[in-house]
Amino acid sequence: MEKIPVKTQGRTEFVDITVDVNRIVQKSGAQEGVCYVYVPHTTAAVTVNENADPSVQRDIISELNKIVPWDGRYSHTEGNSAAHIKSTLVGSSVSIPISDGKLALGTWQGIYFCEFDGPRNREVFVQAMGNV
Repeated sequence: MEKIPVKTQGRTEFVDITVDVNRIVQKSGAQEGVCYVYVPHTTAAVTVNENADPSVQRDIISELNKIVPWDGRYSHTEGNSAAHIKSTLVGSSVSIPISDGKLALGTWQGIYFCEFDGPRNREVFVQAMGNV
C-alpha cells in the first residue's frame, strides 16, 4: 500500500489524483487485477468522474452545496456536519480494474480526491493488487 499526500486550498474542492494512482499501479507491476483507493478522513471522499471538462466538478460541488448547505441547522458541535454528510454521500473508496498494467478507466474518467472541510493536509491510500 502507498499513500498520496494531498494539500487542499479551499473548503470544498476536487483534486485530480489520477496520475498519482497510475504511477502506483505501474510501480506495482500488476498486469491484471484491481486498484483500491481509500480516503481515511470523515470529511473527505473519493470519486471517479469526468476529467475532460472542469465544469463537471464545479457542477457537482454546486449541487452538493444546495443539497447539504453550510448553515447552523446541524447538531454536530464542531460546525462541519455538512462535510461529514457530503463525504458519506460521495463515499470513502473506489475500486478500479487493472488491465494490461493500466487503470481501466473510461476515456473521460479521472480519479478525484474530494475535499469538503479544507484547507487541509490529507492522505489517500492506494493498493494495487493483481498478477505480475
